[in-house]
Amino acid sequence: MNREAVQAGAHPACWKRNVAIFLSTQAISVFGSALVQMAMTWHITLSTQSGAMMAISVLAGFLPLFLVSPFAGVWADRYNRRLLIAVADGLIALCTLVLAILFHLGYGSVWLLFVAMAVRALGGGTQAPAVNALLPQFVPQEQLARVNAINSTIHSTVNLLAPMVSAFLLTVASLEAIFMVDVVTAAIAIAILLIYLRVPPHERAGATAGTGYFTDLWEGLAYVRRSAFLKAFFLFIFIVHLLNGPVAFLTPLQVARTYGEEVWRLSTIEMGFSVGMVVGGVLMASWGGFRNRVHTLALANFVFGLAGIVLGVAPAFVLYVATMALAGFVIPLYTTAMTVLLQERVEDAFRGRIFGVNTMISSALMPLSMLVYGPVADVVSVETLLLVTGTLIALQTPWLLGTRHLQPSGAPAGG
Repeated sequence: MNREAVQAGAHPACWKRNVAIFLSTQAISVFGSALVQMAMTWHITLSTQSGAMMAISVLAGFLPLFLVSPFAGVWADRYNRRLLIAVADGLIALCTLVLAILFHLGYGSVWLLFVAMAVRALGGGTQAPAVNALLPQFVPQEQLARVNAINSTIHSTVNLLAPMVSAFLLTVASLEAIFMVDVVTAAIAIAILLIYLRVPPHERAGATAGTGYFTDLWEGLAYVRRSAFLKAFFLFIFIVHLLNGPVAFLTPLQVARTYGEEVWRLSTIEMGFSVGMVVGGVLMASWGGFRNRVHTLALANFVFGLAGIVLGVAPAFVLYVATMALAGFVIPLYTTAMTVLLQERVEDAFRGRIFGVNTMISSALMPLSMLVYGPVADVVSVETLLLVTGTLIALQTPWLLGTRHLQPSGAPAGG
C-alpha cells in the first residue's frame, strides 16, 4: 500500500468511500462537459459547413491544452490537488455560464464558441495532471489499475452516450439551455468534491513558497532526464501518438471513400469504437491487467497495431466495424497501464509535473501529425497509411518487452 494512501487513512471503508465519491464527481462533471462539447461542435459544423472553421475548433481545443499542461503539472505538485480540480471545474462552468448568457442575449457568434473551447481546454488541461496525481493519495497501490480502469470506463461510457443525448437535446432545447446543463452538473460535482471527499493535501502542497514556477518546471524536466525509465516511457508515448493519427482521424474519410458516404456508416464506426472502449474498461476494472504493467501495454500495443493493419485491408464494412471495436477495446488497456506505471514509479513530489509532460505530448502530437497525414491522404490511400502505421505500431512490441529500462519498471513495486 502506498505511503500517501496510508496518510489518507486507507482503511478499506475509507478508501472505497473516497473512490466512490471521487469517481461520482468525475462522471457527473465529464458528462456535462461532453454534452456541451458535442453541442458546440455540431453547431459549428451545421452553421458554417466549413472545413476551415472545423480546423479552428480543433486548434482551439488542443493548443491551450498543450500550452497549459507543463504549468498545470507544476500546480498539481505545488497546491492541494483536490482544490485545484474544483477550481478548474469552476473555471469551465463559469466560462459556460457566460457563454449561455451571451447566446441568450443574441450574441451567438461562432467565434465566441472558439474562445469558450479554448478556455474550457485550459480548465481541462489544468485538471488532468491533478486527477492522475491525486488518485494514489487515497487508493492502495494494488488497486490503482482497477480504479483507473473504472475511471476510463466512465469516460468511455460518456463518450458513447453524449452524442446521442446531445443530438436529442439539440432537437428539443436551445443551445444556451444545453450550456446550462454543464453549469449545473459542474456545480453538483464541485460541491460533492469539496464537502465529501476527505483526502489530506500531499506533503509538498503549500511548501514551495520560495521557489518559482519555472524553477519547479525545470526540476521536473531534470527529473525526466535523470530517469532512464521515463526517457524510455516518453519515447514510446511519442512514437505511439505520432503513429495513431490515421486511426484517430482518417477512418471517417476512409469509410466515405471506400464503403459509402451515408451518415449511418460514420455513426456506426464511432459507436463501435466507443462500445469497444466500454467493454475494455469493464475488463480492466475486473481483471486489472498483468502483474507487469509493461506486459499489458505490449499486448494493447500489438493488438492496436494489428487492428490498424486489418482496417487497411478489410473487405467488408462489418469486419471494419468489428475491427474499430477491437481498437477501442484495447484503449483502456493502454491508458490504464500507462497511467498506473507513472503513478507507481514517479515520486509524489514530481507526479503532477510528469503527468503534465504526458498530457503535453499526447495533446500535441496527434493533431500535429495530421498536418502530415491529412495532405498525404489526398495523394495516397488511407488504407496505405493504416497499413504502414499499424505495422510500425505492432513492431514496437518486441522493443517494449525487451528494453531493460521499461520491462523491470513494469513489475509490481516491491515484487
